[in-house]
Amino acid sequence: VQLQASGGGLVQPGGSLRLSCAASGRIFSINAMGWYRQAPGKEREFVAVINWSVGSTYYGDSVKGRFTIFRVNAKNTVYLQMNSLKPEDTAVYYCAARSRSGITTIISEFDYWGQGTEVTVSS
Repeated sequence: VQLQASGGGLVQPGGSLRLSCAASGRIFSINAMGWYRQAPGKEREFVAVINWSVGSTYYGDSVKGRFTIFRVNAKNTVYLQMNSLKPEDTAVYYCAARSRSGITTIISEFDYWGQGTEVTVSS
């Protein structure tokens, strides 16, 4: 499985941005996809995860109510809609895919990773 993340950029506080993660390869093996982020000098942090077939979701506490993860199966793509962005959302955002069943927030439980896309929230 290959993952290609895109959509990052510079946005002002309070603004919105939509990230995309396109999957290719052994798509049929994917059971869940997620987003993580890593700010400079900090550990990688869980953002959101979605079950590929059922569509159930789970969010990190810092983004609940502001971010939405959704997928378009026909495009083999997962999106992260980010609203009400704050400076503390600044980070490199990574998408990940998991072959095993169930959804998880644990980094080591994901099998495939994209290259990351940078998001900067600043005025």
